[in-house]
Amino acid sequence: MNTQQFIPNSQGLEKSIEKITFSWKTPSNIALVKYWGKSNPQIPKNASISFTLNNCHTHTSIEFSKREKSTKANFELYFEGKKKDDFKPKIAKFFERIEEFCPYILEYGMVIRSENSFPHSSGIASSASGMSAIAMCLMSLEKELTPELSEAFVRRKASFLARLGSGSASRSIEGPIVVWGEHPEIENSSNLYGVQCEGKIHPFFENYQDTILLVDKGEKQVSSTIGHNLMHEHPFAEQRFIQANQNLSKIYKYLKNGDINAFIELVESEALTLHAMMLTSHPYFILMKPNTLEIINAIWQYREETDSKVCFTLDAGANVHVLYPEVEKAQILQFVENKLSNFCQKKQYICDHVGLGATKL
Repeated sequence: MNTQQFIPNSQGLEKSIEKITFSWKTPSNIALVKYWGKSNPQIPKNASISFTLNNCHTHTSIEFSKREKSTKANFELYFEGKKKDDFKPKIAKFFERIEEFCPYILEYGMVIRSENSFPHSSGIASSASGMSAIAMCLMSLEKELTPELSEAFVRRKASFLARLGSGSASRSIEGPIVVWGEHPEIENSSNLYGVQCEGKIHPFFENYQDTILLVDKGEKQVSSTIGHNLMHEHPFAEQRFIQANQNLSKIYKYLKNGDINAFIELVESEALTLHAMMLTSHPYFILMKPNTLEIINAIWQYREETDSKVCFTLDAGANVHVLYPEVEKAQILQFVENKLSNFCQKKQYICDHVGLGATKL
């Protein structure tokens, strides 16, 4: 793996900036083919593919102030207006991992201010949007210090950096469809960063809708990091990694040829397989809630009765992502409001759709 390309030339960082602030809005994403299991440093055991979201995003600004060079990153962290020292260890670990690739961070004090448009730690990939936003702010500084960097390189390196904080964050820089992980059929795919889906996507999947049903807005009982680690001794792990890569080959074709029925079957199977791996790990655990299953059964019944092309997927949590084509938006939102919202906390849900990735503010 060629990580040397991401180590800056020390001569290229001679420009001096005393104080500067950058702000980015970066989205969450929802994997269609899941990755569950990784090796160090944040290398996926199988490739994954995701829809980049639009409305579920993180706003992050970082104020950089020049200071005497330190041996470790110096930063303060505010989340939704409040100082969040309990978040600092994860960010500190991230900065340690990227020191080699962003040596300039040791020469700045940083004040990080961040807020989400959705509940934190409830299975809507808050680490994906959060880490990718920090990565884009860091790359804005690097671009300021090294103006000759291309926009393509800035985004590729941002994805590379974001991955070292949260694997799925590598898929939140670009959009609308991103692949992360080496795959023989995906040109330029890499374990180091996400790449946009090449080639024309079938019109059926343009502006695809995702209504996220907030079954449980509380923090997950088992973190994704712990869940990934349980794959090391999992009896079905190796077969799962093979299956996921095979499924990515299939869904790549479906996204291009518009085979919506095959798409639905694969996406739902992937969601249930992800949770099956949790159910069969040691120790085993369950992130779904009773209302998660109520929603799944209601979607199946609705689809059978109406011939709708709606389907569901799940992330590592209890919330349900209801996926459907834009042409069905009015009917599905009525179905959500009349039926599915009854299974949500305080009947709350988020209406979203595929987006285009990180945006500078």
